[in-house]
Amino acid sequence: MSNPLEALLQATPLTAQLFAPNSRYAGIETATLERADGTIIRYVRRRFCPNPERLSLLFEHFVKQGERLDNITAQYLGDPELFWRVCDANNVLRPKELEEIGKRIRITLPDGVP
Repeated sequence: MSNPLEALLQATPLTAQLFAPNSRYAGIETATLERADGTIIRYVRRRFCPNPERLSLLFEHFVKQGERLDNITAQYLGDPELFWRVCDANNVLRPKELEEIGKRIRITLPDGVP
């Protein structure tokens, strides 16, 4: 039996729709690599994070005790899965870094929206 993810990746017309529209990987191309033994490896190309200074500020939020980034993101952006946009806006890789009590978090528009 073949790997279901591999089967999906092989369906080239669907490659642009592999990820949900709110995913940080939406719209990023996939590529293939053929190993010496003929095995094909499919992968998502690199995603470049935007420069946080170019992102237009919407709100500043100061983290209170017990708050989580997914809840903060749901409050301001309407979708808890957009936490990655807040990470990009604050130049962090690990969401936990933004959950410190008293931490100032920048909530911004997406890259390219003035």
